[in-house]
Amino acid sequence: MRIHFTKMHGLGNDFMVIDAVRQDVNITPAMVQAWGDRLFGVGFDQLLIVEPPTRPEVAFKYRIFNADGDEVEQCGNGARCFAAYVTREGLSSSSSIKVETAGGIIELQLLDDGLVRVDMGVPRLQPDQVPFKAEAFAPIYTLPLEDSAGSSVKLSAVSMGNPHAVLMVEDVDSGLVPTLGPVLECHPAFPARVNVGFMQIINRQTARLRVYERGVGETMACGSGACAAMVAARLQNKLDATATLQLNGGELELSWEGEGKPVFMTGPATFVFDGTIEWEEGQDG
Repeated sequence: MRIHFTKMHGLGNDFMVIDAVRQDVNITPAMVQAWGDRLFGVGFDQLLIVEPPTRPEVAFKYRIFNADGDEVEQCGNGARCFAAYVTREGLSSSSSIKVETAGGIIELQLLDDGLVRVDMGVPRLQPDQVPFKAEAFAPIYTLPLEDSAGSSVKLSAVSMGNPHAVLMVEDVDSGLVPTLGPVLECHPAFPARVNVGFMQIINRQTARLRVYERGVGETMACGSGACAAMVAARLQNKLDATATLQLNGGELELSWEGEGKPVFMTGPATFVFDGTIEWEEGQDG
């Protein structure tokens, strides 16, 4: 089987994008793991699949696989790349595109300056919706750390269609990301695992963010993580309704008016190269 693909990135968060509208593609975890390998494959944080819609109110179905082969619900940086890709490929001629994800419907808008604005939907804050094991919603939770002598962390738990934990830190470069990130990713309080954001407030319009993504590790940027961080900061009255989040790969503009309202994210989508890859049935890697 020969598959055509495109390599893209959103602020360094990189993707392999496959058109499954005009190609017959049946994705398996073995494929994702082999293609995601940065030494022997294409190399990516996530694999994005463009599929025909399964419901009348959307233009496409948008599927996302982490590099470890697990299918996940949402990817904000990938959503911007998705919009740019279907436009370039002639699959859509609209400047506003509704797509179906495993985490719900999102709307993508291509702006005149080349940036993409994404309506990421209304954040889910109730613990069972994240999912997160807690008795009731709170802007900040105290989470005991396992195998540790009474230590704990304070965090917010938010779903943007996928689960996020957000920690406010004094310095995102303090070394917490590679040490605490994997501990919290697999913490039993998050039964579906969790993406872990470390947020440093600069002022009411600016913050820095690093994200340890489940099934991937730290990435240069995380769009849904930026949205979750914006929500967490707003719930704690630390940011204004519109703010800039500085990630290692660049900046995203976020806006959120408050509970019951959708989060909007604006940023770039970049094409890297096009290619083809061969896959034989029964192939392991």
